[in-house]
Amino acid sequence: MRIETECLHAGYTPKNGDPRVVPIVQSTTYCFDSTEHIADLFNMPSEHMYSRLSNPTCDAVEQKLATLEGGVGAMLTSSGQAASLTALLNVCSAGDSIISTGAVYGGTVNLFAVTLKKMGIECIWIDGDDPAEKIQAAFKPNTKAVFCETIANPALAVCDIEKLSAVAHKNHVPLIIDNTFSTPFLCRPIEWGADIVVHSTTKYLDGHALQVGGVIVDSGKFDWEAAHKASGKFPDLVNPDASYHGLIYTKDFGNKAYIVKARMHLMRDIGCCTSAHAAFLLNLGLETLPLRMERYCKNALEVARFFKSSDKIESVRYPGLEGDRYYEAAKKYLPLGASGVISITVKGGRQGAVRFMDGLKLASNVVHVADIRTSVLHPASATHRQLTDEQLKAAGIDGGLVRFSCGLEHIDDILDDITGALQKV
Repeated sequence: MRIETECLHAGYTPKNGDPRVVPIVQSTTYCFDSTEHIADLFNMPSEHMYSRLSNPTCDAVEQKLATLEGGVGAMLTSSGQAASLTALLNVCSAGDSIISTGAVYGGTVNLFAVTLKKMGIECIWIDGDDPAEKIQAAFKPNTKAVFCETIANPALAVCDIEKLSAVAHKNHVPLIIDNTFSTPFLCRPIEWGADIVVHSTTKYLDGHALQVGGVIVDSGKFDWEAAHKASGKFPDLVNPDASYHGLIYTKDFGNKAYIVKARMHLMRDIGCCTSAHAAFLLNLGLETLPLRMERYCKNALEVARFFKSSDKIESVRYPGLEGDRYYEAAKKYLPLGASGVISITVKGGRQGAVRFMDGLKLASNVVHVADIRTSVLHPASATHRQLTDEQLKAAGIDGGLVRFSCGLEHIDDILDDITGALQKV
């Protein structure tokens, strides 16, 4: 099926007499006929037994997301941050390192540079635009993964997925891509060589600012056994797990080894799960994703062109805009559009940015992005406030930068709002 159809039908097929809409199974627990049955499930989980691990509503949405991204399995998490953390902890331990591009979301920078460091995991920062040879030099014998965002938040750099995939695989490690801004409607990183995809489902996938969530999708294409044989980097996936009576993930679960381990080990122990009701709301957003993404992209391109023509704007970043640094990369990886987020630098630095934002009437000044309603944020004061000047520069942020997230309002109303606000600058 095409993705427009998958957004409506994947993950849940009602049987005779079943509800047409994915039902909310609002229960933490499930009943069984025997003690032996439950004991078997703790040896080899194969059914829903406790909603921290799995739930029928969540399972339907996970199957849909795996289908949309072209993966073999998915696991919902309590937030996008939880998804990124879990995706890495599934392959990393104290004493390991990861490689990440510097142009990523501020919360991710802090997660990698501060929290992972406290766990004994080093993050090696790179410029994703550097040639493969320079990126190769960043690898260490203990490097376990490479991380990047399809469209960086808020730098709007477009990741060269094929290049990073080739370098990662040369070093026997997976490429993990945060596909939040693109969504699988605009880009499916697995088709370009990514091994693991994560999302903050809070953003475009939900679309309505209703609930926080995240997801990890496993491509099923990374050969963990071969990578471990060549590098010795993934013992937890290929050796017996003593906490599950010696089962071996690659042997017992084949190409679903990674996502099953994430659930059976990390979700079991950390518990960063989502609720059935949150999954139900997420599914409603997924059903209209193609329609919304088309409108986001259309509005954003017109707004980007409008900003480009204004003498109050110093610079405009939007990969779909002809002349943008990442325009050619966007044509390759994002042929249907470059999402609805634009980054502008207002003349007058921080003061000019604040005057513009405070002058907006329709757009909401919120700590959020990728909503059905137009919203703005000043990254240097908010999402990236904890970053050092050096980290801000690596993330492509200065005091005048405003992240402008186009909603689904009529384009003339959005442009009228911008026109009024620019008069304040």
